[in-house]
Amino acid sequence: MGEVKVIGTWSSPFVKRVEMALKIKGVEYEYIEESIRNKSALLLQHNPIHKKVPILLHNGKPILESMVILEYIDEVWEGPPILPRDPYERAMARFWHKFINDECADKMWNACWSTGEEREKLKQEAMKALEILENEIKGNKFFGGDKIGVVDHTANSIAYWIPIAANFVGLELMNDEKFPNLCRWADDYNNDTFVKENLPNKDDCIALMKKM
Repeated sequence: MGEVKVIGTWSSPFVKRVEMALKIKGVEYEYIEESIRNKSALLLQHNPIHKKVPILLHNGKPILESMVILEYIDEVWEGPPILPRDPYERAMARFWHKFINDECADKMWNACWSTGEEREKLKQEAMKALEILENEIKGNKFFGGDKIGVVDHTANSIAYWIPIAANFVGLELMNDEKFPNLCRWADDYNNDTFVKENLPNKDDCIALMKKM
């Protein structure tokens, strides 16, 4: 199906979603590590608008934004589905993808790197959104049911990256007492054999945060 390349950074949960989707489909690809601080001409050439990763190059043509890339991978290559085949379930997966990114992950990230009143405001907004996710995952092992699905990979930063950052800055966002279902889900997700093989090393993430 032609040449496939992924431009990304090793520490990005968005990039890892794309890499895992390609591996699920059994697609061979070349990985190109990008420096966000010193963006390459290759990145600026293929994503001049947002100037960010991930970028999927298929036969030299760029596909941008992680969810768009996941849908593209699902449509182009045969193999296990990335998104649900049922139209309603597929639409709901898109809905939860947007909710998780906009209402949960972004606010949790920003709370980690804010201070004072702004941190508290973002924390409370994130907690309200997490309460919705807590109820959504109740009674299910994963957001995709018994098996990991696209919504679980969308929430990968909530499961792995953000807890590392929150602990690093001394901020409590998600605990077993308030969010038992989410914490159980995060533990199951992080310890899945396939997922574990594709997560960055925790100590490396902490070292990067210290540099930042």
